[in-house]
Amino acid sequence: MPELPVPPRSGPARAEAVLTGAEVPLPAGKPDAPAMIDGIDGWVAAAPLRRLVAHFGGTWPTRDLADTLRFLDDFSGAHWDFRGGRERPDAREPDLDPGTAELVRVTAAALGLVRPVPPARPAYAHLVVLGGLAHACLRRVAYAVHLLRGGLRVTGEVAVLGSFRPLSEREHLTLAEAGVPDCATEVDALDAAVRLALGVSAPALQDGVDAGHPHHSWSSRTYLPAGLPPVRVLAAPSSEPHRRRAHTADTQRFWAGHVQLAPADAVLLVTAPIYVPFQHCDALRTLALPYGCGIDTVGVDPTLPDLARLPEPTLSPGRYLQEIRSAVRSMRALHAALVAG
Repeated sequence: MPELPVPPRSGPARAEAVLTGAEVPLPAGKPDAPAMIDGIDGWVAAAPLRRLVAHFGGTWPTRDLADTLRFLDDFSGAHWDFRGGRERPDAREPDLDPGTAELVRVTAAALGLVRPVPPARPAYAHLVVLGGLAHACLRRVAYAVHLLRGGLRVTGEVAVLGSFRPLSEREHLTLAEAGVPDCATEVDALDAAVRLALGVSAPALQDGVDAGHPHHSWSSRTYLPAGLPPVRVLAAPSSEPHRRRAHTADTQRFWAGHVQLAPADAVLLVTAPIYVPFQHCDALRTLALPYGCGIDTVGVDPTLPDLARLPEPTLSPGRYLQEIRSAVRSMRALHAALVAG
């Protein structure tokens, strides 16, 4: 593909025009390898991403999809990686001129990282809430409960997936300000968010193994709220306990085995809009491919009154660039899994 010119920096009018336009679709949420590959190709080759790369000095490759994904991974690592291996809250914010900052926000909107969308179906086999930092735990659980009380049908269970990651001092302050004290880990924060959102006091079922180290341990707490499906709060052991704690893929696979995920199951994932592209593609790789299930991924709607009282961080241009990179890397991993068969 030829290099595209940088779009004109015409201020808010241009940004609004793009923000109200059609978003680039994500890869299909069904276990269909050709459709997924076409979806990856369509997303990474879309004009908004190509313009962004050109703006940062890149020349688009004229090679196949695997080479394009490799190029984008390397290019985004050089220009858009502000974490340097640190946790997301510790990433530095780049000093971007106003025109570049506008272009980043417009591109993020076009690529599906800004606007929340409602679930595509009226009913799912399972609803999965992905954990994260403390504020995300509160908001995502509250949004999932909002969907359930608004009529979304779930025939299986609601799974709230977290880890034994210790909370930072900043997260403790966030939880205290929201009236949720005494949480030590991410899964504690998710469990507290479930009790707060559902008005329940104790789980009906508990299981797990305390192996003396969080990388080897797991826990499961299931609540049975009246009129709603069972809600399971789960933390998994790491698949590489000598190297790291459990990550999202570990917990998703652990949950899938517990719930006996089936090919006919439709699964709805809840995260934040900024993470939808990368977490959707991760779920396709870790759930749709091995289990044959369908995946839809939605982000929390921040305009809902139920969420107005809960903390939310400011989403900066640097954050959007970082998560565009996350989406690229997730699509590269998904593409590698697809071509490997």
